[in-house]
Amino acid sequence: MASLAGMVSQHGKIDDDSAQIVGKMLKDMRHRGPDNSSIRSIPDYRGAVGVNEINLSPERTICSCLEDAPYILFDGKIFNERSDQTQRDIDLFMDLHQKYERDCFSHIDGSFVCAIIEKDDEVVLARDGVGARPLFYGWKGEVFFFSSEMKGLKDHVQFDIHELPPGHMYSSYDGLKKFQTFKPDVPDPGDNVQEAAKILRELLIDAVRRRMDDANAISLSGGLDSSIIAAIAKGFNPNIKLFTGTVQRAQGPDLENAKLMADFLGLEHYVYEITDDDIKDIIPQAIWYLESFDEDCVSGILSNYYVSKKVKEYSDAVLVGEGADELFGGYRMVLKNPKVKSPEQRERLAKKLLDIAYNTALRRMDRSWMANSVVYKTPFLDTRVVAFAEKIPMKWKIYGEKQVEKFVLREAFRDMLPEKIANREKLRFAMGTGMDDVMDDIVAAKIDPEEITRRPKAAYGLRFATFKELYYYDEFLKLFPPAYEKQTIRWDPFK
Repeated sequence: MASLAGMVSQHGKIDDDSAQIVGKMLKDMRHRGPDNSSIRSIPDYRGAVGVNEINLSPERTICSCLEDAPYILFDGKIFNERSDQTQRDIDLFMDLHQKYERDCFSHIDGSFVCAIIEKDDEVVLARDGVGARPLFYGWKGEVFFFSSEMKGLKDHVQFDIHELPPGHMYSSYDGLKKFQTFKPDVPDPGDNVQEAAKILRELLIDAVRRRMDDANAISLSGGLDSSIIAAIAKGFNPNIKLFTGTVQRAQGPDLENAKLMADFLGLEHYVYEITDDDIKDIIPQAIWYLESFDEDCVSGILSNYYVSKKVKEYSDAVLVGEGADELFGGYRMVLKNPKVKSPEQRERLAKKLLDIAYNTALRRMDRSWMANSVVYKTPFLDTRVVAFAEKIPMKWKIYGEKQVEKFVLREAFRDMLPEKIANREKLRFAMGTGMDDVMDDIVAAKIDPEEITRRPKAAYGLRFATFKELYYYDEFLKLFPPAYEKQTIRWDPFK
């Protein structure tokens, strides 16, 4: 993975030292690429662009082409066929761009964000259809800025900052445009749930296989999704290691299940017990990495941060189970809510959950792993798995009179899991780790819980969920311009 940054004038030269400014933007995101940095000044003082890089092999992982315009910055993983096995992702992307020009984004099988700076200084940004990797942009007068994270823009774009939506490109000349995302050929799910489960099993096993090249670790929560990934991955690497986080004084149900799964697989298992002091020390830093004050996301990154730190001791890459809830009907508080009155409404809500996944689970995942420079790999978000999941009827995802969530996924891998794991219900991430049980006490020592009655909402209108979120908001404003709070998004499915 990498972090991208740039500033490009759209009208004449820039008087400031553009390379120095881009260097500072990249320094603020060094956690997204601590191994190498490259900066290219654009001729005639019209700006500069650059990248940070993480090396996943002894050789340098190059994420840019900066010799001649068009300059290309690329953060991603591509699974398209290659001319030979030594062809790098950046070279494959350049081949696709040369062949299809801006239609190339529709031909990329993988996860990516990119920036292309044309000879006439037009900047084109693009992001894949799921959007696990972030990209932000904004203007300061006639200068266009972009950055993988908001912190790269905070000293330059004070008000009108935007996150590039998944499945979109943005041109500094022509504005925002949606593109047709890559559509792989996948089979129809068949006539019954067991047939669909068999196809899903094959696709997910292959998705894990394609991500095993440099991943020596698995984030194991003890839930269904990460347990499935662990069971599959062991078949490709019998020595892969498992990592779990729990809160020391309020250990949640995840730990017991993670230990059960680790024993079942016979794999080496590392558990990080998060102390109260760990939580107190990391809250402001966590908000810096997360760039949000959403309570669930903050609790999530606090749970994941120390696990990622532990993983970094053993591996630069980790397999994770994110994405399954969005694809297979895992959000029971939404999809099984009594307010859902029809199958069509449930289908619409499920589609929306996938559309906003980056602002919820994927944001927490991305920022917590990248805070410690660990590349995360998401087999459930493989383009073939996503495409097949979209074909599976909702009645096979939330199944029968008992409304069993993620039923087709459970059936696909039931024989590879302990019965307790195969039948386990979904818990909110922070509830499973035990984080929810301690945050009230810790934050109540920093802010009067009654303060929320005097300040119930943020300056731009978002109503705080609890007094804890009010505290996170105050910390957020110490780090980012006030207008950046508009990038903290909360979706109410029933409004």
